Amino acid sequence: WRYSYNLKALYETPTYAGDDEGGSAQKAREVLDRVRASGRTILTEHESKQVLAAYGIPVLPSIIAATEDEAVRAATEIGYPVVLKLHSLTITHKTDVGGVQLNLKDEEAVRQAFRAIQAGVAEKAGPEHFQGVNVQPFAKLDGYEVILGSSIDPQFGPVILFGMGGQLVEVFKDRALGLPPLNTTLARRMMERTKIFTALKGVRGRRPVDIAALEQLMVRFSRLVVEQPWIREIDINPLLASPDRLLALDARVVLHDPSLREEDLPRPAIRPYPLEYAGEWTMRNGETVLIRPIRPEDEPAMVRFHETLSERTVYHRYLQVLNLSQRVAHERLIRICFIDYARQMALVAERTDPHTGQKQIIAVGRLQGLGQPEAEFSIVVTDDYQNMGLGSELLRRLVDIGRREGVRAIIADILAENVAMQKVAEKFGFRIQRSVDEPVVSARLALQ
Repeated sequence: WRYSYNLKALYETPTYAGDDEGGSAQKAREVLDRVRASGRTILTEHESKQVLAAYGIPVLPSIIAATEDEAVRAATEIGYPVVLKLHSLTITHKTDVGGVQLNLKDEEAVRQAFRAIQAGVAEKAGPEHFQGVNVQPFAKLDGYEVILGSSIDPQFGPVILFGMGGQLVEVFKDRALGLPPLNTTLARRMMERTKIFTALKGVRGRRPVDIAALEQLMVRFSRLVVEQPWIREIDINPLLASPDRLLALDARVVLHDPSLREEDLPRPAIRPYPLEYAGEWTMRNGETVLIRPIRPEDEPAMVRFHETLSERTVYHRYLQVLNLSQRVAHERLIRICFIDYARQMALVAERTDPHTGQKQIIAVGRLQGLGQPEAEFSIVVTDDYQNMGLGSELLRRLVDIGRREGVRAIIADILAENVAMQKVAEKFGFRIQRSVDEPVVSARLALQ
């Protein structure tokens, strides 16, 4: 059953979780750089939540208060009831030192809570570990507490954890592990391996949590883990999951030792999406398209792409007749879209319809065999956008990728009658070998 379960996961088309259009990586990196510049490796809760917020993970607003009077003013500004949490540059587990006071309904309660936290830290850790409190709105726990975190495995690098959260996380140990980067399908599979998932789906008449939104949040979290290699440990505990919202109530981030060289930082076991190979390009008709690596979520767009191809274009690409139902079969397309970027690279040219805003794939280029001495390229352009320079641009980028990935030579088999593709290859220095009786010609470009 486990084999069938894993096979089903591989063949399921994920939902696209969106691009980094808001500069989330840069915003988070600025926070981490400030902490590293100060010589610290532990982020405060306030800083940790700034990192989460940069990636679109919902957090509560908060105000840092260094004194009792500042805490009262902050509580008045936020509105009662409020929560006071320890603000410390050195302590991350606040509950261990009595550093959390909940549901404070008036000024006197805030003052008492401030003094209680200060006294608790002084007694259990030392007064030098108290830098004030973090004042936040009180969020009713009207859902389930889950944990979402990541730490470094010596063999696999960053590993993501999901499971039942709260103070008893180490008691129940209801959790599942996964390797980043996640997509929505992998995120769902992680959740399904936990007992808390049954409750999240809704039990005893309770409404279910928005599982799709939780999947998207986990994908964004995994992107954070991949894009911020200076993070050694990060966890959101608890992450409040209710039918109406998802909310990070507490967060902890620990960085690698500053003496570690950047090139020695742990890397993900699975190569993340190669964003460095994405970029805009202008066709001969003046229209700008985005050329980027393919994603598993592109399967529906690839179906529409194949529907636009003529029989002649299909024959030139596949060197044989393939009908539409064969080309768009789910089992075939998921393998084409869900690739290992360390072994092959597929680029798609994507245009946006100016009238409808719908995105459309109009060309695909593939380089198969990365990590091997020779890699084979193939390119297909939809009929309506042929003779626009797309084939040449895709091949130029594939050759550049081959060089950057250490490929020694790029080869291709091209139909003898496909003169246009042969001319494109020759333009980039490919040597064409023709045989009189052969229906295909061989193209080869030595890179090293």
